[in-house]
Amino acid sequence: MANYSNMRALRALTKASLQSIFKSPSAIVFTIAFPMVFILVFGFIGNSGNFHFSVADTPGCDTTSNLYQILHRINVLKWVKADDSAQVAQLFRQGDIVATIGTKQQAPGVHPEYLITMNSVSTVVDKATQLKATLGTIVSQMDPEIQKRQKDMVDIQMSLSTMREYKTIDFILPGQLGFSMLAAGVFGTAFVFYNLRQTLVLKRFFATPVRREVIVLSEGLARMMFQILGSVVIILLGHFAFGFTLVHGVLTFFEMLAVCALALLIFMGFGFIISGIVKSESAIPPFSNLVVLPQFLLAGTFFSIDAFPKWLQPFCRILPLTYLNDALRRIAFDGAGFWELRMDLLVMLVWGVVVYAIAGKTFKWE
Repeated sequence: MANYSNMRALRALTKASLQSIFKSPSAIVFTIAFPMVFILVFGFIGNSGNFHFSVADTPGCDTTSNLYQILHRINVLKWVKADDSAQVAQLFRQGDIVATIGTKQQAPGVHPEYLITMNSVSTVVDKATQLKATLGTIVSQMDPEIQKRQKDMVDIQMSLSTMREYKTIDFILPGQLGFSMLAAGVFGTAFVFYNLRQTLVLKRFFATPVRREVIVLSEGLARMMFQILGSVVIILLGHFAFGFTLVHGVLTFFEMLAVCALALLIFMGFGFIISGIVKSESAIPPFSNLVVLPQFLLAGTFFSIDAFPKWLQPFCRILPLTYLNDALRRIAFDGAGFWELRMDLLVMLVWGVVVYAIAGKTFKWE
């Protein structure tokens, strides 16, 4: 008994748990198949959209001129609010706008009377050129005076900045990766430990020299290994098949995996809580969905949470999946390091402390 190796037991239990995960259809579905379906769909869809141009006001532009009012009445222009240059840069980076538009009314007697300045980026140069042509046509049609004297009254100037393209897959893939971590951590852990307890497997382990923490650690390691393997498949598929951006290559790839591992550890805590409070196996899906579905829908998985009503956004911004999705996107596209992500990681860690404190009170061994 004195020579019993808990390390050997850890390896054996991890191997057994990993084998059982690979044999589970639901684990395969939630880890790889389910998120891959969305990645394929959005990857093939690309960046197509309806016929309108999303634009923003140039910070500090003249909002008092008649031309400014005319431009804001044009249906083909969809105006996006941006308070400062930092927000404008973010909108360009995410592909949310084609250009910023500013108007200026010249002093009396100076021609042209109005200046329209368009600032865009190289990734949408075709749309920006089309916008410039459309702008000139529509403005001239909306005001008879401008139509008569357009050459003297309005001059449209366009400038382009260089920027990497932010593709649909750059937003969608991290969201699907985050959802994969959440679903596997909650559903997988809840079902496994409930069944281990109900079949008295955990009780039988107590008759051996295996320590309790080794049992939990082995299951956690097995699930983490499986999920990280699934993450590798998802990231590589997105990168090589659809051009998902890994801004620093291999380094970015491993940084994303490290954040995924941390998130999975936190999400497993929800599974521990659920496995301890449910009275039957049939109660696991409803309780798990209470944790998973709100985050799946509200944490920026498919689109920015800025699209939600203002009253709902504070709730979206406290969800742990929101911070995981944000961290993965910033690592992949912006090349953000762990220090730059400290607030995202800190919020996730706080969630981890709270969740495991509750899990420690609710988890049952028998």
